[in-house]
Amino acid sequence: MRTFRIGTTALAAATAALALTLTACGGSDSGSGVKADASQGGGTAEGSKNTDKTAGTGGDKGTRSSQASTGQGTSGSGSGSRSGSGSGKVTVADSAGTRPCNGDEMSYSVLHRLPKQQGEHLLITARNADSKPCWITSYPSVILGDTSNVLRHSAKDAPGGSTRITVKPGTKVYAAVNLFTDNAKTHTSADLSLALRDQTGDTGPGTEQQAFDSKGVPSKFTWSSADVTNWNTAKPYDF
Repeated sequence: MRTFRIGTTALAAATAALALTLTACGGSDSGSGVKADASQGGGTAEGSKNTDKTAGTGGDKGTRSSQASTGQGTSGSGSGSRSGSGSGKVTVADSAGTRPCNGDEMSYSVLHRLPKQQGEHLLITARNADSKPCWITSYPSVILGDTSNVLRHSAKDAPGGSTRITVKPGTKVYAAVNLFTDNAKTHTSADLSLALRDQTGDTGPGTEQQAFDSKGVPSKFTWSSADVTNWNTAKPYDF
């Protein structure tokens, strides 16, 4: 799995010049958002009781060595240049000695759920493949297909995005990209780029992923707009 560095340059709100790479889901049918962590002081990912149906961690299907904006994006689409510089931020552990996850230690998979149905979304699973715990917060920065806009946070998501979730080695956290086809201009792809965000909105190393269906086959998805939910220890929309 190839990674690329995500810059820390913020997007000027509602401008056209973007230097980025990454995008994510919140369905118009999703009456309730994902569950927020019980404690605002920080949760712990103890591992999922459900068996993931995703296959692998997604493929590196392009030559995108781009970077996602650190600012809150829009759900619109478009193409653009994806370049930028590294963050240069110093990683500092919290009072318990747990450092923030930067993405390098994470193994990702993306499951395409409810294709062409109401509630269609991409389930992003991030597993701590390191030997030490780290904490995660907010929602992932996501860019879908060959578009260049970072997906916005879902307005229907439950609160709790500022909570730190401690992800122990081998355990998982989840986020969802809600897909909508609410106008005639649509895009279709099986690929996406994603990166972790910290509490300031800055992003770390990013990675390109591919969506799979429940049988482990690469699965294309179609959207005209999309948004993304916060990370959580429970699977969003776990029907």
